Amino acid sequence: MKFNPFEKRFASKRNPMYSNKGMVATSQPLAAEAGAEILRKGGNAVDAAVATAACLTVVEPTSNGIGGDAFALVWMKDKLYGLNASGPAPSEISISKVKALGHEEMPKFGFTPVTVPGAPKAWASLIERFGNLTLKEVLEPAVRIAEGGYPVSTTLGYFWKKAHKAYEKLEGEAFKEWFNTFSFDGPPEVGQVITMKNHAKTLRSIGDSDSDSFYKGDLADLIDETSKKYGGFIRKHDLENFDVEWVDPIKMNYKGFDVWEIPPNGQGIIALMGLNTMKHLDVKCYGTVDTLHKQFEAMKQAFTDGLHYISDPKAMTVTFDELLSDDYGKKCAIKITDEALEPSVSEPQRSGTIYLATADKDGNMVSYIQSNYMGFGSGIVIPGTGIGMQNRGHTFSLDEKHVNALEPNKKTYHTIIPGFITKDDIGIGPFGVMGGFMQPQGHMQVIMNMIDFDMNPQDALDAPRWQWVKGKKFTVESKMTDDVIRQLSMKGHEITMTAEEGSFGRGQIIIRKDNGVYVGGTESRTDGHISIL
Repeated sequence: MKFNPFEKRFASKRNPMYSNKGMVATSQPLAAEAGAEILRKGGNAVDAAVATAACLTVVEPTSNGIGGDAFALVWMKDKLYGLNASGPAPSEISISKVKALGHEEMPKFGFTPVTVPGAPKAWASLIERFGNLTLKEVLEPAVRIAEGGYPVSTTLGYFWKKAHKAYEKLEGEAFKEWFNTFSFDGPPEVGQVITMKNHAKTLRSIGDSDSDSFYKGDLADLIDETSKKYGGFIRKHDLENFDVEWVDPIKMNYKGFDVWEIPPNGQGIIALMGLNTMKHLDVKCYGTVDTLHKQFEAMKQAFTDGLHYISDPKAMTVTFDELLSDDYGKKCAIKITDEALEPSVSEPQRSGTIYLATADKDGNMVSYIQSNYMGFGSGIVIPGTGIGMQNRGHTFSLDEKHVNALEPNKKTYHTIIPGFITKDDIGIGPFGVMGGFMQPQGHMQVIMNMIDFDMNPQDALDAPRWQWVKGKKFTVESKMTDDVIRQLSMKGHEITMTAEEGSFGRGQIIIRKDNGVYVGGTESRTDGHISIL
């Protein structure tokens, strides 16, 4: 039989999934099943989250990798914990050195935008603090799939081909290993079985050493050696000095529910700032011109301040409490009129990320996100390892007066954000929508879908999405009606409709009901999958 895997002739429908014993939701079926496998072996929600995350570096390398960063919100025994596993800029980098290389802004590719990867240390730290199993046991499904091979799924194949065209334009010996690792005489076709034996070898080494090989051992030596060879700034001592940060999550009470995010350097606070404005506005119905206009304006204002203030917390000039104060929300709400306002803020950028949510039989839940920033990342792959290095440093500014100005050992503005909901100190569940600067916008939309408009998790994800681009410009999905678009345009919004679903993010949600039953929704815009016990 011959068919087009990208063709969708008919509208499809997904139902929310239910389980009382455990659940894993993510963007790739094999990864979700890896997490469920670990739950069945006696692992808890944290073990399952790490297993799923490691597997996603193998089965969805277009969006994340071993050389990326990670964040997590962990609901464990009725308490919420926050993990920031984002790495800083190398100690030897500086604005003057980058400009001496001929750059007026941080480049996207090569070793210059490479920051210290945090994901392997995140896996080890989560398992050490909360896991029932060892890191070696938890990484075994990912190792097995990398060695044995897997067929490329539909969305993966689409983004792999798109990325391959972009990386073909990169010149220089430093990028050859990317093609050795991720090109199979070109991008793999949908359904083609591929193996990633270097990934398997590296994941086994990380598991055997509880990540020490990556930060102190042979893998660290290889990263150091490759960086020196190609004029990079990262060194072994940057890896040796890195550790994750356990942080206090920040929250916004929205109509009786506490919505939680990781504090800056992540942009989760922008979602809370948007909700802080919306709670002072009257919204009655989903998808009306009035509701959408208010959401548009609230999100633009949140981004305006967020992009101005957010960086490494040590560099910020305002406090989290100031940005989330009731007075701030009221002032932002008062600014909203019947017409679209023009914000003064830079243009958001696109990136690739994975998100996953897990839950176990004991009520523990994890909201986890991991990324190489822009798809495969910097284009730098450490020879023989499968480690694709992230290009997160691209978000640094080379303007010394900017709050997010590049500095040695500084953490940059970070786009990836996990979310969590509680009510009256009871864990309700993890949620997330990945996709660069779409993420806080997606968070606000799915939260309002569930709380304001009584949508179940699957409906909250399936609902048409919008995205602020810059100025008064928004893109909306093609599901939005012509009349709504026309009326929004009359208010001054510049609306573009697009059929490109990938730009609107990919989300997962797990909600725990009062009787302990989990209800899950997964992303219909990708190969989303929920595995249940």
